[in-house]
Amino acid sequence: MSNKIEELENKASEPDFWNDAANSQAVLKQLKVLKEKLGKFTELESVFEEIQVTIEIGNEEQDLAYVDVVAELMDKFKSEFNALRLETLLTGEYDANNAILSLHSGAGGTEAQDWTQMLLRMYTRWGESHGYEVKLVDFLDGDDAGIKSAVIEVNGTNAYGFLKSEHGVHRLVRISPFDSAGRRHTSFTSVEVMPEIDDTIEIDIPASDIEVSHYRSSGAGGQHINKTDSATRIVHKPTGIMVSCQTERSQLQNTETAMRMLKSKLFEIKQQEQVDKISDIKGVQKEIAWGSQIRSYVFCPYTLVKDNRTSHEDTNVQKVMDGGLDGFINAYLANEFNNNK
Repeated sequence: MSNKIEELENKASEPDFWNDAANSQAVLKQLKVLKEKLGKFTELESVFEEIQVTIEIGNEEQDLAYVDVVAELMDKFKSEFNALRLETLLTGEYDANNAILSLHSGAGGTEAQDWTQMLLRMYTRWGESHGYEVKLVDFLDGDDAGIKSAVIEVNGTNAYGFLKSEHGVHRLVRISPFDSAGRRHTSFTSVEVMPEIDDTIEIDIPASDIEVSHYRSSGAGGQHINKTDSATRIVHKPTGIMVSCQTERSQLQNTETAMRMLKSKLFEIKQQEQVDKISDIKGVQKEIAWGSQIRSYVFCPYTLVKDNRTSHEDTNVQKVMDGGLDGFINAYLANEFNNNK
């Protein structure tokens, strides 16, 4: 890894490095990813050496107090080791990219809209706890509670690689707080996950192919966004794809963000080589209803979150809803890695 970093640094220092802007950005992106990986490996080595030294000192001084110190260091080592091991499973071409998540409530009415908001909170918590920048791009409030849909960007290295495991339909079973009779309800929300396409990949969109409109933002964005028609909606006429952004502070920023989202969606179609089938943009997405879910979250009559693809499960529902997704992500990546051998 060190040799590869040195090779890329030498390439970046060449006089004609910036002659090809797209290639230059690709090199710098790869260099950043490798340096981050090396930094984590170096930190892991440092913790391991500290454990060895602490054990030696404890043996020399015959002091049991060092047992607790070693135990604490071992926990830190295991945590960092597991995180690094997880990254080795990220072998996809765009795994290092930022991620765009689109959430849409399905069958279940108000209950499903509340469920969509709960999932939005879960992904926000996961992202923030892992040091990612999570940005709300677009949303549509629910009729009585929750949200009908939302789009967020999760920005940082490997965001897409980790979150691609969340693509699909998520099912909730609980006693609905919106049912005065206290009956059990089943609700569904679909989650679409795409890599954000950066400037190193050229997606040509003729101006004649898009229709851009602006409107007044509404909902959870605060007072600022309601004062002007700053929100942007873009329709790609050949495919019918529609994207929108309303949370940036200016019309220009909203338009730029919406264009990035559109490029990511079109790139997804291009990758699948089926431009004539707009349904392909959702990958293996199925109808947002019974029998199509990738994961179930049961709050009642028992507590269990279970992934239908990997059989990984967790009985601590609250931990999962607070962003504790690593077990599910790890199981998905390991399963994907084994299937691709």
